[in-house]
Amino acid sequence: MWRDPGTPADSFYQVRPECANDVPKTKFKIKVGRTLSVRKWQAAFTPDGYLDIGRTLGRIQRGGIHPSIRGEVWEFLLGCYDPKSTFDEREQIRQRRRAQYAVLKEECRLVFPLVGSGRFITAPVITDNGEPIQDPIVLLEASPDKGLALLPEENGTSHNSATVKEVDKKIIQWKLTLHQIGLDVVRTDRTLVFYEKQENLSKLWDILAVYAWFDTDVGYCQGMSDLCSPMIILIDDEADAFWCFERLMRRLRGNFRCTENSIGVEAQLSKLASITQVIDPKLHQHLETLGGGDYLFAFRMLMVLFRREFSFGDSLYLWEMMWALEYDPDMFSVYEDPDSVTGKSEGSRGKAKSTRQCGKYERENMRSGAKDDVAPLPISVFLVAGVLKDRSTKLLTEARGLDDVVKILNDITGNLDAKKACTGAMKLHKKYLRKAKKT
Repeated sequence: MWRDPGTPADSFYQVRPECANDVPKTKFKIKVGRTLSVRKWQAAFTPDGYLDIGRTLGRIQRGGIHPSIRGEVWEFLLGCYDPKSTFDEREQIRQRRRAQYAVLKEECRLVFPLVGSGRFITAPVITDNGEPIQDPIVLLEASPDKGLALLPEENGTSHNSATVKEVDKKIIQWKLTLHQIGLDVVRTDRTLVFYEKQENLSKLWDILAVYAWFDTDVGYCQGMSDLCSPMIILIDDEADAFWCFERLMRRLRGNFRCTENSIGVEAQLSKLASITQVIDPKLHQHLETLGGGDYLFAFRMLMVLFRREFSFGDSLYLWEMMWALEYDPDMFSVYEDPDSVTGKSEGSRGKAKSTRQCGKYERENMRSGAKDDVAPLPISVFLVAGVLKDRSTKLLTEARGLDDVVKILNDITGNLDAKKACTGAMKLHKKYLRKAKKT
């Protein structure tokens, strides 16, 4: 029986011609009857706007989302909107959030006038103790004609924001991150034509700067630009892109929490070690012998969700399959307050919910009792475990040190299949739950 091989999706995320040979080709193909199409997506809504989310999850798991509707589907997958809301209710929420973002951005602009100006900085503006740094590079980036110190305030006067010592700890901490955001912005997805435009670079910097102001516990850490970049490519309105990124960060912010002695992602790396020990004890023992028992070599995969291991298009395909598999209606009891970044889900925990409205991975957790835990393992941990298991023979026979482990894992870049990776992760998840119960 003839099967439609599908249409490549590379045309939706154009690569700069001079970079074409340096980036892996996207394997994801738009397949009729498998990929969630515009028609199927629109047909999943009632006339009032209620979404039959269960109807769409299976299709996303089978064939991903058509790039033309990716942004609006992601808003549902990440919990920006409850499928049980109407068109009118979502529009009210959208307008309220846009107003809230405008307030946050204005707060940032008053502290540092470059926010929202269409420009950004890549050099420090402040020392750790609040002293201003008079760096010519910063002044040039801020305003080639006047310099940052002469940017006007709303009342028409000018202030010397670059020469006044800061004493407010929140402002100092925030200003310390601004140049790092700028440095990361100019390195993020620069192979894409999209980022040839200064306005798009500035939009990414603005969103990350506002997020660092909004979520003071986490602020900004390297890797966030890789997670935020797809949002502004897929979602035109800056405020909508911000809130979509904020919802993603609710899932991942624990990875970015740092103390003097640890980083948040270490908890997931520890879980990864436990999973590997159960499903492939020989490999785990070998990695421990090499000094890799902390699994830090997998740090990047978990922090930026395989952005470096897949092409841009394939990483988006991977993400949406993961989110569809993990989809849980209970998330709305966590997300209903847009002012809070650390909600609790007890509000709906225990209430009856249709398994049809849940993703396949979520249903498996419910059946196994894994959902009794406060924070069940994300599927991304099993994705990494799957990569290790697939490379187990090579790691056991060729890795004589951690450098070899890193090299073998780096070789997977551009060679992974997102669909197979998710399928493999699901199988490992079942196997792990089964073996863990026995032990």
